Amino acid sequence: MIMVDTSVWIDYFNGNDNPYTQKLDEILVLDIVVIGDIILTEILQGFRRDEDFKHAKAVLAALDCFELCGRENAIKSAENFRSLRKMGITVRKTTDIIIGTFCIINNLPLLFADHDFTPLKEHLGLKSAL
Repeated sequence: MIMVDTSVWIDYFNGNDNPYTQKLDEILVLDIVVIGDIILTEILQGFRRDEDFKHAKAVLAALDCFELCGRENAIKSAENFRSLRKMGITVRKTTDIIIGTFCIINNLPLLFADHDFTPLKEHLGLKSAL
């Protein structure tokens, strides 16, 4: 299983061809793509046109969806944020810390294009799917 972050899905639905969307095409065929509830929200809220929203919702409904922020992950996410901040690194978005921490705890590789995940990979053991 591979979790795919919002940053890749946005490029994918916008038709952008890059290494991340190419990898997503590859892993979608293998049926190993999963999504998180927060990621689902971020993706779907970005669509302006109703027909694009409906299409994306249908595509994403086929994926297993995990609840990303229970009590354990909330506490561990705060600890990870604080650990990085002590190193002088600030992750800009709380959602990225939550997503990354969920993947670390569950040993799930994450396919991401957002550079906020890089410190989690370099310092906390997040596995990149690329």
